[in-house]
Amino acid sequence: MSNESSSSHFGNIVELSEKNFDDILSDNKFVLVDFWATWCGPCQFMLPIFDRLFKKYGDKVKFGRLNVDDNQAIAMRFDVYAIPTFVIFVDGQPADRAVGAVGENGLENLLQKNQ
Repeated sequence: MSNESSSSHFGNIVELSEKNFDDILSDNKFVLVDFWATWCGPCQFMLPIFDRLFKKYGDKVKFGRLNVDDNQAIAMRFDVYAIPTFVIFVDGQPADRAVGAVGENGLENLLQKNQ
């Protein structure tokens, strides 16, 4: 996946890192972050679901993915100890989370109750 998706406008799932994380959160009212790792089977299971929900809600919610292996300080900052963890940020602050391969309904419920 290329880093071209790191622009701050709606239209792409943003690859988050320590360099752009705080900027993305401050520039967008609602941000859903997928904390994941390449070796994580449940993370791979959730990837197409995350993509489908991005297509459905991407005009209202900013979607981002953060590799916890490459960005451990951010994962620790938000108490992410198991992956996948999905955190919805509202006005830059964590508002809610879902941990594990919660499926499409679980992730969609997280989005709907926090908009």
